[in-house]
Amino acid sequence: MYDSTAWTLVDEGWGRRAVDFATLSEPGNCREYVAMHQHLGIGDGDRILDVACGAGLALELAAARGALGAGIDASARLVAVARDRNPDADVRVGDMHDLPWDDASFDAVTSFRGVWGTTPLALREIHRVLKPGGRLGLTVWGHIKKSTGAWALAPFRLATAPKVDNQRNMVALGRPGAGEQLLETFGFTDVRRVTVPFAWEFADPATYARALAATGPAYEAIQNIGEDAFADAAIKGAEERLRAGLPLRAAIDVVGYLARKGA
Repeated sequence: MYDSTAWTLVDEGWGRRAVDFATLSEPGNCREYVAMHQHLGIGDGDRILDVACGAGLALELAAARGALGAGIDASARLVAVARDRNPDADVRVGDMHDLPWDDASFDAVTSFRGVWGTTPLALREIHRVLKPGGRLGLTVWGHIKKSTGAWALAPFRLATAPKVDNQRNMVALGRPGAGEQLLETFGFTDVRRVTVPFAWEFADPATYARALAATGPAYEAIQNIGEDAFADAAIKGAEERLRAGLPLRAAIDVVGYLARKGA
């Protein structure tokens, strides 16, 4: 059963270091954002909603293509950054399961690793606010274990066992057929899976550790082992990946789904 108050707890983890997330972590998502905007054909006059918009970089990039942006995120502190980056956009704090916009409000909706296997009902609301024929672009983690950059997510496993199990359930939409089936269940058509480029790059292990600590899954690990132990573990893992004259690089499999709301 969906807990209608759960979203109010998101800011505790994701908002605690909102500026670090916005400046150290989120820029690494640019390849993902740009690729999905290209797949969706985002352009002049498109009204686009970004669900779980975080610090608003995806909205800023959509605006650079001529789109009119709106966004929603459960973290008030991330929304403050998103509004600063996008002063002309309609960015709100709220629950993606109860979107505060009218039916058929948007030409396109995106969500970049914001809708999870544990939050499938958000797709009902996304379908509602899309115009008939409107486009959806959704990304989720793919096959992490086979990714060369899997090491960069390893510190998340320092959370308690129940939290780690929940993380596995969250990324289930990347499994073959899982996302396609779910989208069709909620009435989306023309569903297809695409490969999305994704790579984090960092100057040094300390910068990587600081960027990672600004994320929600990292906070779950920090709650379990403490700030210093988390930073030490992250730095130690990154030091094993150093390359002379090159940045730390973690390429991770990300799956994209493209779909439409039927006309």
